[in-house]
Amino acid sequence: MTNIKRLFAAVLMLASALALAQETIRPEVGKPLQAAQDLLRSGKYKEALAKVREADAVGNRTPYESFILDRMRGSAAAGAGDEATAIKSFESALASGRLQGAERMTVLEALAGSAYRAKDYAKALEWTQRYFKEGGSSAQMSNLQTSAHYLSGDYAGVVRDMQRKVQAVERSVPVVDETTLRMLAASYAKLGDDAGYMNTLEKLLVYHPKKEYWADMLSRLPNKPGFSERLALDVYRLKLVTGALDDTDQYLEMAQLALQASLPSEAKRVVDAGYAAGKLGTGVDAERHKRLRDLANKQAVEDDKTLTAEVVGRSAEALVNIGLALVSAGRSDKGIELIEHGIAKGGLKRPEEARLHLGEALLASGKKPKAVEAFKAIKGSDGVGDLARLWAIFAAQP
Repeated sequence: MTNIKRLFAAVLMLASALALAQETIRPEVGKPLQAAQDLLRSGKYKEALAKVREADAVGNRTPYESFILDRMRGSAAAGAGDEATAIKSFESALASGRLQGAERMTVLEALAGSAYRAKDYAKALEWTQRYFKEGGSSAQMSNLQTSAHYLSGDYAGVVRDMQRKVQAVERSVPVVDETTLRMLAASYAKLGDDAGYMNTLEKLLVYHPKKEYWADMLSRLPNKPGFSERLALDVYRLKLVTGALDDTDQYLEMAQLALQASLPSEAKRVVDAGYAAGKLGTGVDAERHKRLRDLANKQAVEDDKTLTAEVVGRSAEALVNIGLALVSAGRSDKGIELIEHGIAKGGLKRPEEARLHLGEALLASGKKPKAVEAFKAIKGSDGVGDLARLWAIFAAQP
């Protein structure tokens, strides 16, 4: 017996007791119904249903007697798990036109609940819709409606329900519960709506950040239409800091991309992290991993010797690139200064990408507020804007 069934039974028993005092019921009908009501109070639903059958056997019942009998039978049947009888009885009571106010809403809830438990999701949706149309506002009924949409395969219905909930919560308090967002994401996935899924996944990262959500988002992001392959290293950087980088091939590829970008110090850190995580230095490719580590170490040492923070005569592109190398080598303040100088100078081929790298540098150097500010100012349709938004979400978290 669920709490919902207990609630239905208790409310309907109380309503029956009040109604018995308002109109006349013959003793041959009233006596077994009174006994059924006592049994309902004790949670003896099957026994109560048997007593209702006794009253049902009396002939020539008045409309009022039939109404009271239907309500009592519905409560007893719902408690006993006889959903078909409960539905038939509640429908008859509703059709009588005698139910008003809160009692009417309770019967609508009972009908929706019984239909749901009987796995007649179409009927459950019909009754929940009628309940809300007549002014109902139960959160429990809202959840039942959404579950009925989902279990019936109506994922578009789930999306409508969940979006209303998300929007309502966001208007009142800036937190949406994880279960609501997960169901919304699952429904978008069933509909094949990748944009809706990723938008919801982003909300999960904002409200309920977890490694699994970061891994899911960052595995999907490079496949987004229009996303530039040029940003692969930036995706890996975000994977690394969120703990979503946990595959040997990914450590190798990230290190190689860093070397190709003339950032050997970053490549060295990635390889070292791979060794520390047990993803590199073992297995049949251990020697290959060692060669990569040796190369990164050698280039990092050489790079550190030749790096200079000289500004005069350098183009904006050169200033940004040297600034990134300095940040990578641990000389963050001077590197950030050069990146900012390059952006301010103008003429960059990809200024938004430079601003993304500036935000990453600021965050890596512990300047979180400035990093968030930089990320939030970034636009771009080739993936830069998406990455900046995700970096801002990560930077804003404790």
